[in-house]
Amino acid sequence: MNPEGGNIGGLPSPEYPSGPLAKIIRVVFIALSGVFLVILFPFFIRVVAEYERGVIFRLGRLIGAKGPGLFILLPFVDRMVKVDLRTITLDVPSQEAITRDNVTVKVNAVIYFRVMDPNLAVVAVADFMRATSQIAQTTLRSVLGQSDLDELLGQREKINQELQHIIDEQTEPWGVKVSVVEVKDVELPSTMQRAMARQAEAERDRRGKIIAADGEFQASQRLRDAAAVMATEPITVQLRFLQTLTEIATENNSTIVFPIPIDLLETFRGGEFDEDDDPERAARRAAAVAAAEAEVPEGLELPDPPQAGGSTGQAPA
Repeated sequence: MNPEGGNIGGLPSPEYPSGPLAKIIRVVFIALSGVFLVILFPFFIRVVAEYERGVIFRLGRLIGAKGPGLFILLPFVDRMVKVDLRTITLDVPSQEAITRDNVTVKVNAVIYFRVMDPNLAVVAVADFMRATSQIAQTTLRSVLGQSDLDELLGQREKINQELQHIIDEQTEPWGVKVSVVEVKDVELPSTMQRAMARQAEAERDRRGKIIAADGEFQASQRLRDAAAVMATEPITVQLRFLQTLTEIATENNSTIVFPIPIDLLETFRGGEFDEDDDPERAARRAAAVAAAEAEVPEGLELPDPPQAGGSTGQAPA
């Protein structure tokens, strides 16, 4: 209706009901609209965290990944799938396998991976978590079958790298990056454990015998060198005997048996020894006697020269 009360365009102007019933109907309609909007609010207002991405489908078609932050979806038209981009820790169940040298073992492992492409993680595979777990189990059994037991026990790092390379290559088309694979525990049969224990014990015995033989060889070399020195200097034999006597005298012994070196008996073999006949020999004898008297402990007397063979002496305790 125009300001002058005429019709617009030759059409009759609409007349709105203005009675109490019409007002009630309008209020009810506005209230129902508000309630409907509140109900639909969670369906078209979405919040994505910093470590997440929202993959949006509109009428079944992929729109792309959005986030982080707040964005609006069209109700009943858009659908969103959240994907976590943080590193995921996945335990691989214990797998029983036969190694290349025909030993049955049970091995479990742990995998660390993360989603690099949210679109592929949603579109290329139905459940990337379960798919990665299955790939890890089959790969673990395969790699164990191609390795020896010694390699599994001693070269763990090499096996971990091989597992990581194979699993990462399989999961790359899904937008998943496998960063670390670690073999946690290797369970051996009890018979194999006993056999390995016997092997280790035999190896330790072998090393002990080699060390003992080496010690005997070195000791024999030292004894040979000592014998060579004693052969050139006969007086060292007597000094050694005196040192042994000193060591024995430190204990609480009442009787000490002291052997006489054979060199001391040479004096009595060819008759009476005359110092004028061999002055050098007399000087050596005097030096030996002086050294012997210096080495003898206090309270112990040297025996008189024997008439034949050797002698025993009594010493107070």
